[in-house]
Amino acid sequence: MAQGDFNRRAQEFMSGRRGPDDLASLCVWIAVVLAVIDVFARIGWLSWASMALVAYAVWRMCSKNVYARMAENNAFLKALGPARPWLRDPRRAAHELRAYKHAACPSCGQRVRVPRGKGKLRVTCPKCHGKFEVKS
Repeated sequence: MAQGDFNRRAQEFMSGRRGPDDLASLCVWIAVVLAVIDVFARIGWLSWASMALVAYAVWRMCSKNVYARMAENNAFLKALGPARPWLRDPRRAAHELRAYKHAACPSCGQRVRVPRGKGKLRVTCPKCHGKFEVKS
């Protein structure tokens, strides 16, 4: 079978499917960590747990119920909340925390990023165009 034919068939198989998302990626990473621990600790159930996590991740990637998987992934990302940037790129998140302050607009709740160390700033909300003061 030629390489192009395989790629075409794989593309046809994945049409209408979502592919890997954040929850599936996390499941695979946890499975890898459990498998490495199992290699050294020789705890039998860890290998079964890692295989179950990989099977769940593959099932999520190949599921045709795109909206249900999207809702599950969005609920997972919402549950992560403020920890998400720290898990994705800790160095960038630390720089963001040192350089900027995040404030919420009092009228609409939109989060606004302002530079630290500039004193009192008058900020215009990008969503509702309301003006409010923030101490940076």
